[in-house]
Amino acid sequence: MNDSGFVYVGNAYGIKVLKCCSSCHYKEVDGEGNRICALAHLIVRQKFVCHNYQLSDSLKIAGKGGGTVKSKDTKEIVFK
Repeated sequence: MNDSGFVYVGNAYGIKVLKCCSSCHYKEVDGEGNRICALAHLIVRQKFVCHNYQLSDSLKIAGKGGGTVKSKDTKEIVFK
């Protein structure tokens, strides 16, 4: 926990991630845009954290490198 009261977790590549519902593996978004916990089936707020928290798969590999740029527009901006 830091001065602001937020808890951060680190992944295997040294990236610091805020421990909250928005970075959780069990986060889902319904058709109306509400964030839902897949385990509790409840609408939750972004900074909510429960005891079942698990870092999402995409954030586990953040910082690994080797990703690809999928948009032609982005390639033009990045490589100009």
